[in-house]
Amino acid sequence: MPRDRDPRTDARDLVIEVFPTARWALLTGSVLTALRTDGSDLDIVVVLPDGDPQAPQRISRYYRDWPVELFVHDEATLAHYLAKDVPARRPIMTRMLATGAAVLGDPGDWPYRCASALAAGPPPLTDVERAHVRYSLTDQLDDLEHVVDPGERTAVVAAAWTAVAQEALALAGHWTGHGKWLLRELRDLDPDFARRWVEAHGDAAIIAALGREVLERNGGALFAGYQVPGERP
Repeated sequence: MPRDRDPRTDARDLVIEVFPTARWALLTGSVLTALRTDGSDLDIVVVLPDGDPQAPQRISRYYRDWPVELFVHDEATLAHYLAKDVPARRPIMTRMLATGAAVLGDPGDWPYRCASALAAGPPPLTDVERAHVRYSLTDQLDDLEHVVDPGERTAVVAAAWTAVAQEALALAGHWTGHGKWLLRELRDLDPDFARRWVEAHGDAAIIAALGREVLERNGGALFAGYQVPGERP
């Protein structure tokens, strides 16, 4: 990463060069924060005129030694992808706009609207969704307790560790994520639990204890009586 370069200037120059008709663009991501590393890239949301055939698309490339991810939209496709964040409970595009810095044009009230949505969190789980989450975590812990094959045990321990974090977030009505964002969201929810979750990595007994803790906070384990109607073809 070119540490001596201003990421905002390079992001603006790239957008002007590749999308000269762009209405506005935001630079976002860790490159603007204290979390910036040698591998940080330029995450750029570019909004084109309505109906532009280049939208939507995602482009990965290099520019002036920066790895770059371009998220190209017009306002209609941007709204569509923002709406997809809600059922997925992963505020990917929402966070980009809420935390980004304008490098070209005026994004209007999009950042404010996204910041408000981010702060509000995802909609509460329905009773059916909560039951499914409890059942899924119960099932993961059962596998963890009874697995015998060493190879399967490695896979089950890893899956259960991830599931504990995901289900803790879901049952708390919090946004979730994958990879580093799973930990970041868990830290945002409960720093102490996040610390203990990281320390539990690879330890089946501690993972199981954390899983039981999550279940006990949310009605307990669920197996007997759990029922889901199927679909007729």
